[in-house]
Amino acid sequence: MGNGSTGGPTAVLDGVRVLDYGRFIAAPWCSALLADMGADVVRVEKREGGEDRWVQPVTDGGEGGTFLQCNRNKRSLTLDSTTAEGRVITCRLVAGADIVVANMPAAAMRASGLDYDTLRAINPDIILASATAYGEGGPYSDRIGFDGAGQVMSGAVYRQGLADQPIRTVVPYADFGTALTLTIGVMMALYHRDRTGEGQHVQGALLPTAMMLSNAFLIERDLLGADKPRMGNRGTSVAPCDLYRTRDDGWVLLQIAGAPMFTRWCALVGRPELVDDPRFADDDLRWRNGDVLNDIMARWCADKTKTELLALLESAKLPAAPLHSPQEVLDDPHVAEMGYLQRVPFPGAAHDVPLIETPFRLSATPGTIRSRAPLLGEHTEEILGEIGYTGDQVARLREQRVV
Repeated sequence: MGNGSTGGPTAVLDGVRVLDYGRFIAAPWCSALLADMGADVVRVEKREGGEDRWVQPVTDGGEGGTFLQCNRNKRSLTLDSTTAEGRVITCRLVAGADIVVANMPAAAMRASGLDYDTLRAINPDIILASATAYGEGGPYSDRIGFDGAGQVMSGAVYRQGLADQPIRTVVPYADFGTALTLTIGVMMALYHRDRTGEGQHVQGALLPTAMMLSNAFLIERDLLGADKPRMGNRGTSVAPCDLYRTRDDGWVLLQIAGAPMFTRWCALVGRPELVDDPRFADDDLRWRNGDVLNDIMARWCADKTKTELLALLESAKLPAAPLHSPQEVLDDPHVAEMGYLQRVPFPGAAHDVPLIETPFRLSATPGTIRSRAPLLGEHTEEILGEIGYTGDQVARLREQRVV
C-alpha cells in the first residue's frame, strides 16, 4: 500500500501506513491526528458505509459533522471482510501497514481477524491500537458502550448537575479523551518499535479515560469518605465560582481560587472586609460558604452588561470568560486570528466546513488538514491497485459485492 500523504518531506509520520477500522470517535479521531501529522490513513468501512458516517447529517449526501471532523486526511475503501476474497484483501492490507486502529469489543476483533495475534502472524511488527468501552480482561469487556457509559460509570456524573438531577455532559469527552490517550500510546509504540523492531498492542478505553479525568473525586471519596453535593455550575471546591447572568441576558463564568485572587475579587466588588472574615479563610471554607459569595457576585453582575463585566474582571486579573453560543465561537476574533477553525470544502455542504485544526502545534512539523473526509468508497480502486489488483479484478470484486 502506497503512501497517499501529501504532507511533504517534513511531515512527522510521512511514510507511516494506517488501517482505520474505527467508528464514531475514539478510534477515528486517533487516526485523524496521525493523518494530520502525515500518515497515510485508509478508512476501511462496510459497502453501505459505517453507521458513524450518517449520524446528525449536515450535507446533501447525509454525512454528519462529527464524521467530517474525524475523517479528514483519510482515504475510503469499502470492503466486506467476511467474504473469502475480503479476507485476502485484509491480509494484503495488513501486510503493508504499520498500524491498525479499531474500536470494537475483543470478541468482535477476533471475529474480524483484527485481534493482535492474527495481525502479527501476518505482519510481525504491526502495532494494533484498539479502543473499547471498558477495557479488555474484566467482567464488562464484552459489553458495548458509547461515551455516556464512561461518563456515568466514572463517578463524574454522580457529582454534576442539579441537586435532584444528575446531568451528563453533552460533549463526548470520554470518547475524545480516549482518542487522545490512544494516540499517545500509538506514538510511544512507534518510538519503541524504532528502537527495538517490535510491534505491540496499544489499548484505550472509555471508562478509564473518564476515571482519569475525574480521579480527584475518587481520591476525595476514598480518603475523606464523603461526596460533595451536585452544584450546578458552581465550583466543586472553590468560591465564588459560577456562571453569572448579566443585564443584557449574557452569562459570564468566574472562578476564584487562592487567597490573592480572592483578595482582588473582594476589592473589585467593594467588600474588602471579607478578606478577614473567618468564614472565607481558605478555599475549602470559601466553598463551604459559597452561597454567600456567589450571591454577592450575582447581585454585583446583575446591573452590568456582559462587555462591561468582562472588562472589569480582566482589569482585576481575575479568570473570567463569556458563555459563547456556537455562532459566537464561529465569529470570535481570537478563534479567527489563531486559525483554530480551518475552512474545508465538502461535496453537498452548504459552504466550506469549519474543521478544528490539529489540537497541538509543533513549531517545525505542524499538523495540516490536506484533504476533506472521503466520500464512501472514493479511493477503493486506487487502494486496491496499490496492493496489486487490476482494474478488471476490481470490477469483478464489485460485481461480487466484495467492495
